[in-house]
Amino acid sequence: MYTKTAVLRARSVLGAAAVACTLFAGNVAAEDRTVTVAIHVSTRGLDLSQPAGAHEFYTRLQRAARVACTDGNRVDLAPAPDPEGCYEKALGDAIRSANVPRLTQVYLETHTLRQAAARGIDVPAQMAAT
Repeated sequence: MYTKTAVLRARSVLGAAAVACTLFAGNVAAEDRTVTVAIHVSTRGLDLSQPAGAHEFYTRLQRAARVACTDGNRVDLAPAPDPEGCYEKALGDAIRSANVPRLTQVYLETHTLRQAAARGIDVPAQMAAT
């Protein structure tokens, strides 16, 4: 019974992360209009409570953010006026929405606490102290 509960909780956390991180909103230009590009990012096959799973998901989020903020091989879409700013916003928004401590830890390997705070990412006290 306890095993089933743990599995169900893990699935619900992964499900919440999948729902929260399914969309990247990157604004790109299309014939003098702003278009929001949404990209589904899957957690399938990943255990986000483990370092390897969190790192792989982070890599998937990075790729999706890059595609959303550039032309993404789509006809008539130009990159965002500030592709790097768009990328950082999309990535930060996904990390904040997921609200998975292990994923936040991976984000903090390449970003500062100040950058995380600017994106509204909740940093657990243990991570902020280290």
